Amino acid sequence: MTEGKQTGRRASSGAGARKSTSSPSGRAAAGRAGRTPNPPVGRKGPKAGVGTKTAGRRKAPAASVGSDLFQSLIGAARSAARSTGRGGQAAGGGARRDPVVKFADYQGIRSIFNPLWCYHGFRVAVAILTCFGVIMVFSSSSVTMISQDLSPWKQAFTQGIYCVLGILLGLGAMAVPVAVYRKLAPWLVVGSICLQLLTLTPLGVQVNGNTGWIGIRGVFTMQPAEVVKLSLCVWLPASLSIAGRHYEEEGIKAYTRPIVGYAASLLAIMLGKDLGTAMIVVIIGAVAFIIGGFPGKWLAGGAAALLVVVALTVVTSPNRMKRIMAAYQGCSGKAQQNVCYQALHAKYAMGSGGLFGVGIGNSREKWNYLPEAHNDFIFAIIGEETGFIGAALVIIIFAILGWCMICVALQTGNRYVSMVLVCITVWIVGQALINIMVVVGLLPVMGVPLPFVSAGGSSLVMCLIAAGVAASMMRQQPEIRADAVALHS
Repeated sequence: MTEGKQTGRRASSGAGARKSTSSPSGRAAAGRAGRTPNPPVGRKGPKAGVGTKTAGRRKAPAASVGSDLFQSLIGAARSAARSTGRGGQAAGGGARRDPVVKFADYQGIRSIFNPLWCYHGFRVAVAILTCFGVIMVFSSSSVTMISQDLSPWKQAFTQGIYCVLGILLGLGAMAVPVAVYRKLAPWLVVGSICLQLLTLTPLGVQVNGNTGWIGIRGVFTMQPAEVVKLSLCVWLPASLSIAGRHYEEEGIKAYTRPIVGYAASLLAIMLGKDLGTAMIVVIIGAVAFIIGGFPGKWLAGGAAALLVVVALTVVTSPNRMKRIMAAYQGCSGKAQQNVCYQALHAKYAMGSGGLFGVGIGNSREKWNYLPEAHNDFIFAIIGEETGFIGAALVIIIFAILGWCMICVALQTGNRYVSMVLVCITVWIVGQALINIMVVVGLLPVMGVPLPFVSAGGSSLVMCLIAAGVAASMMRQQPEIRADAVALHS
C-alpha cells in the first residue's frame, strides 16, 4: 500500500513537472531539478566512463605541439588581418566591407601580412629566381661546354627550354581548382612511386653513384624524385585530414594510408641511394605529420625508427662517412684532392667574391676547378661573381618567397590549403637552405640542387609546377581571387 502511494506521488510530481516546463520559470526549475546532486561525503560518485555511451570510445589524438602551434599561428594571423579592417566591419561600425582589399588597406608593419602583397610578391620572387638562374647557368657552364667541344650556350639554351616548359605547366597548374588536386592526390602519389621504382629497372640511369634518374642516356633523363616531392605535398595534407577524423573510432589504424604511402615514397627514393633527396622528403613528411595532428607518441616512435635507419645507411657507406668526417673534422693531405676537393673549391669561390664579386662571367673556379659548378654548387659561383651582396639577395628572395606562402597559409580558412602551402614552402625553402649550407661547409656534400636556379630540367620544371600549385592554393583567399578576376576581366 505504501509502495502504491509513493508510485502515485512520483507520477503526479512528474506530470506537474511536465506542465510547469511550458513557462520560462518552469523550464528553469526543471533544469535545476534535473541536475545531478553532488554525492554525499564519504560516498564516491560514478566512475568516469562506466555506464555511459562514451565508455567504448577512444580518446581524441594526443595534442600535438606542432598542430597546436600551427593553429595558434593561424589564429594570430587572422587576428592581425582583422585588425586592418579586412573582411570585418568598416571603420565606425558600418556595413560589412567588400572582400576586395587594396594595398592601402594595410598600413605600416602590417603591410607584410597583406595577402595581395604576398600573392604578387611570391610570383615576382619565382620570376626573379628563374630568370637569374638561366643567367647564372650560362655563366657557370660556358667554360665546361667549350672544354667538351660544345657551344658555350648549350647548357643555357637547354635550361631556357625547360624554363619555358615549366612556366607553361605552372600556368596550367595555377588554373586547376583545389578540389581537383585533392581528388587526384592519391593517383599522383601512386604514379610518382611507380616512376621512382623505374630507376631500379634497366631504364635507370646512374649519376655520381646514385640511381635516381630514368631515361635514355644522351637523349633525355628525368629525376622522378622531384615528382614524388610535389605529390607528397598535395596528398599528405588530404590523407592526414581524413585520418584525423577517423582516429576516434579506429585508433592508429586510421593513419594506415598516410603512413604506408609516405613510407613507400621514402623507401623508393632510398633504394636509389639518393640520400640528399631522401632528406628533403623526410623534412616534408615530418612537417606534414606534425601540423596534421599525428599522435605525439607514435610520431616520436616513427622519428626514432627513422633515425636508426638513416644512421645505419650512413655507417654502412664508407664514402658517406668520409664526407661527413671531412665536413666536421677538416681535411689534410690526400683528402684535399679527393673527398674534400669539391667542398674546398666551393669555399675558395665564396671567399674570392668579396663584397661585390668579380663580375658575372669572370669566375675562376668555373674553369673546371669546381665540379658541378652549374648544378649543385651554383651558389658558390653566385657568391664569387656577385659577391656577398648578390648571395645575400638570393637568400632574401627565398625568404620572401617562403614568407609569402606561409603568410597566406596562416590566413586562409581552408586547412587543406594551409597544409599544402606549408609543405611546398618546406620543400623549396628547406631545399634552398640545405644547398646553401652544403656550399658554405655547414653540411657534408650531398646532391641537392638550388631550386629555380641550378641547372637541371626535372628540378626546374617541378619547382615551377609547384609554384603554380601554390598560386592556385593562394587564390582560395577571397581577396586574391577577387583581385585575380579583376586583373583578367
